[in-house]
Amino acid sequence: MRFATKAVHSGGEPDKATGAVSPPIVTASTFAQDGIGKPRGYEYSRSGNPTRERLERAVAQLEGGKHGLAFSSGLGAITTVASLLNKGDHVIMCNDVYGGTFRLFDRVFSNFGIRLTRIDARDPDAIARAAKKSTRMVWLESPTNPLMLVLDIRAISTVAKKLGLLVVVDNTFASPYLQNPLKLGAAVSLHSTTKYVSGHSDMIGGALAVSDEEVYERLKFLQNAMGAVPSPFDCFLALRGLRTLHLRMDQHSKNALAVAENLQASRRVAEVYYPFLPSSPYHRLAKKQMSQGGGMVSFRIKGGYAAASRFLDSLELFSLAESLGGVESLAEHPARMTHSSLPEKERRKMGIGDDLIRLSVGVEDTVDLVEDVKQALDSV
Repeated sequence: MRFATKAVHSGGEPDKATGAVSPPIVTASTFAQDGIGKPRGYEYSRSGNPTRERLERAVAQLEGGKHGLAFSSGLGAITTVASLLNKGDHVIMCNDVYGGTFRLFDRVFSNFGIRLTRIDARDPDAIARAAKKSTRMVWLESPTNPLMLVLDIRAISTVAKKLGLLVVVDNTFASPYLQNPLKLGAAVSLHSTTKYVSGHSDMIGGALAVSDEEVYERLKFLQNAMGAVPSPFDCFLALRGLRTLHLRMDQHSKNALAVAENLQASRRVAEVYYPFLPSSPYHRLAKKQMSQGGGMVSFRIKGGYAAASRFLDSLELFSLAESLGGVESLAEHPARMTHSSLPEKERRKMGIGDDLIRLSVGVEDTVDLVEDVKQALDSV
């Protein structure tokens, strides 16, 4: 089956008991057993739930993996993957990364003896140079947050595999529709399902897709042991979102490219970051490992923070808000919003300055969004 068919039907099979084409939400916390040690399939909803199982199966199928795991948030998924590590283990992480991911490793897992090295992962050979005897994991985002760098997942995975390292790719910006890291050699594909998977800014969740049986069993144990599982209702919302993922991502990508092209043409803009712009240094690689560019656009506005503030205040269709991936368009200032938890030194190292603006381009009419950006630029 092709993606659109899988998106509509994966995890959405009619309910066996009633025939309902919209599967019921199973809210039970516990399940009756036929005898001591004889569950009928489920025991306790932290360990397994029919609604969550549907979502996990759908995520796996859309990512081209064998297994899926759902969590109560993207950071819940990240925390669970990081819990594969032991005291003294070393992680190699790409420089440009979600602020919450860096904060978790730098301020939480460092207390448990996990060491971290940040690298410019645009050079796959940098993995080998940074690797130590204690290195166990390579952590990537592609495209990255917020500078939209595109990393060669296949090349990095090839290097990492030779070194026996587990490659984790945060695939949130691309979604399973535009990119499948497992098919490119990664061991784990990670999502904040809060974003494009659910697509409506009305739930918080996370998910993992894996194919390696040993890795899956370890993650499944951690999921149950740590308990960062989503509610059945949130699983239902994510499943509902998946059914239209392909339709939304087509429009997100179309709109984002149009916005990026208009930003690039403006004399008030210093630089635009969008991998499917022909002028992007990542254009060739992006087209090789992604089917479209996605809905995220970042750019640097001339005039620093004052200009950025005026632009953001002048937008009418783009709401000033954190997060991304919903049907509505959002705009934010990474240095003072999504990445404000990073020390200033780290922000500078990542290139996150006061002139940087990040847009989550929604699925509204293309012309309306372009006109909104133009009038906001004219106000600067």
